[in-house]
Amino acid sequence: MKAGELANRFSVNVNTVRHYVRSGLLSPDKDASGYHYFSAEEERQLAFILRARELGFTLEDIRQLLSDATSGESPCPHARELIELRLTEARQKLNSMQSLVSRMESAVREWQALPDCAPCGDHICHLIEGGHHE
Repeated sequence: MKAGELANRFSVNVNTVRHYVRSGLLSPDKDASGYHYFSAEEERQLAFILRARELGFTLEDIRQLLSDATSGESPCPHARELIELRLTEARQKLNSMQSLVSRMESAVREWQALPDCAPCGDHICHLIEGGHHE
């Protein structure tokens, strides 16, 4: 099947499929007209890639897991190790985003009582800079 057909089958943009080909994660053959032709193996690999991405694996992680599988090793121990790492990273990002949301909520509350100010050359936006200017 062609890239567009494969993309439709998985409800992804055809550029996603092409990106995975350029990244070397999918290695389709080319038909006589020069179009990529995706076999059942590439279809299975795309399903794996999409599921791994949903779980937070990076493209490099996926490349390594696919390499493990094609070299005859079980990728499962590596997948367990990598998901723990990605989970730690996701928790750190979540904590950072929660802190950002708290700062933003605080700013919204504080700014409600402050007036807008006209440009005077002393500041850009007193709300952000923290000074009160009339």
